[in-house]
Amino acid sequence: MSWTEADIPDQTGRVAVVTGANGGLGLETARALAAKGAQVVLAARNPERAAGAQAGILAAHPAADVLVGRLDLGSLASVRAFAERLQVQHPRVDLLVNNAGVMATPEGRTEDGFETQFGVNHLGHFALTALLLPALLRAPAARVVTVTSTARHTGRPVDPDNPHLTGRYDPWRAYGQSKLANVHFALGLEQRLRAAGAAAISLTAHPGLSNTDLQAASVRGSQGGTSQRFWHWLVTHTGMSPALGALPQLRAATDPSARGGQLYAPRFVNFGPPVRRPLLIRPRDRAAIRTLWAVSERETGITVDVAGILAQAGA
Repeated sequence: MSWTEADIPDQTGRVAVVTGANGGLGLETARALAAKGAQVVLAARNPERAAGAQAGILAAHPAADVLVGRLDLGSLASVRAFAERLQVQHPRVDLLVNNAGVMATPEGRTEDGFETQFGVNHLGHFALTALLLPALLRAPAARVVTVTSTARHTGRPVDPDNPHLTGRYDPWRAYGQSKLANVHFALGLEQRLRAAGAAAISLTAHPGLSNTDLQAASVRGSQGGTSQRFWHWLVTHTGMSPALGALPQLRAATDPSARGGQLYAPRFVNFGPPVRRPLLIRPRDRAAIRTLWAVSERETGITVDVAGILAQAGA
């Protein structure tokens, strides 16, 4: 039988943080978790849109516990401020869904000088996860779910000498790099959690071809480039609904049988119900994971010591 939202176990007592929760897949993920009893924090850059999302969830589920937190993944200062505020209110976080992202944007830089797609899609989530690790490791069985896409297959591992593609920028090259980085980050985090003996696990999910605002935003941002217009047309005419597209990350987040390091995706590559897919790790992938981790710590200035954080969390 196909896995559906009805299969999500009771989430009462769990604290869930969902990035990009003001619309699309993030909103559907937050709505489903809240409907099952989780206290959900909508982490989004635009507080007004997030407040609208909050109101929509509460209208459908009046008893839901939904909060709004301002988070701009393109600003390390914003990431730090969000993580600090959150942990004052919630010393324990059970679930972090790294969902937010941008796609095939014109060349640009974040507040910290990072290439926009690498900065928002990967480095912002790397910093957020690292800063929330104390709260995640206090939970009895926390999960971190990082959302990638099929574009990871077109991505190249990060070049430590030019992670921001200076002089080599192409919108889809940058997007593919960031989506492959999402996978390598999730796997690297899982390796470090296992090495430290932590109960928390790290998983990956991809939503397939889902009809959200991501492609439309890409078209607007690029003044309607040919490839962006094609993908916008394709998802508009053939894409799954956001509710169906969110199922892989919801399954990764809640299925009791899920294990660390696994990938959940649509059964038919970009369409269909969520299933577990093989995620092969070759020697070159292990090298790429180590490189990505070193580059991420260097660029963000955040060093992650899972064993040390775990010891402090236990104390």
